Amino acid sequence: MITKLLGRVFSGRLFKGGQPRLIAVAEHGIGRERIGICALRACEALQEAGHPAVVVGGAVRGLILGRSPKDFDVATDATPEEVRGIFRRSRIIGRRFRIVHVLCGRDLGEVTTFRGPAAEADTALQVEDEHGRLLRDNVWGDQAQDAARRDFPINALFYDIATFSVIEYVGGLDDLQRGIIRCIGDPYERFQEDPVRMLRAVAFAARLGFTLDPPIVAAMADQRQLMGPASPARLIEEYYKLLRS
Repeated sequence: MITKLLGRVFSGRLFKGGQPRLIAVAEHGIGRERIGICALRACEALQEAGHPAVVVGGAVRGLILGRSPKDFDVATDATPEEVRGIFRRSRIIGRRFRIVHVLCGRDLGEVTTFRGPAAEADTALQVEDEHGRLLRDNVWGDQAQDAARRDFPINALFYDIATFSVIEYVGGLDDLQRGIIRCIGDPYERFQEDPVRMLRAVAFAARLGFTLDPPIVAAMADQRQLMGPASPARLIEEYYKLLRS
């Protein structure tokens, strides 16, 4: 049913390299009333301050699939310090990935800064270990660069509350229609950066009933030993997500 719906909505509009694909509300049907209030307020405040701000990731994926997400994340070009200056009730957390937690009443929203290309990083902003795993990654960029830095196309979807558009750069809508989990870029490189992505890929496939792209399966078979030195905190976070689902 979902495949047929997505086929009607998005047929014939294939991703063209580097250019955003804009899907109007008349086609995807996601209104502002379906966005979490904390994410909605965060986007409004950031846009009023002159920063582009969008809902990103799993919430957009879930809305397209007809689900009701519990968590809504926001991404913007504002740095964590700039975000902190806009929201009085907020705090910067994290070292590996610096993000801002914004309090809205009793609710908590997460705001991240668009990330840029790893090639432009310096050792003060991006640090790797001997396995190629990212220990610190705070290189800022724009929306297109942020999409390219994410793990899977289905997690690189944006929703703009100002235009009601779904925005994508790397074929995420097509992957939702096909029911497939792919990596953005080379799976070997992406799993070296963060081995926990292997666990996430399997979890998404099981949770959504999707299939794994063959290059992902091959990369997992060759690089499964990287899970040994993976961050315990990151693994625990993913295990909790699995248990909650």
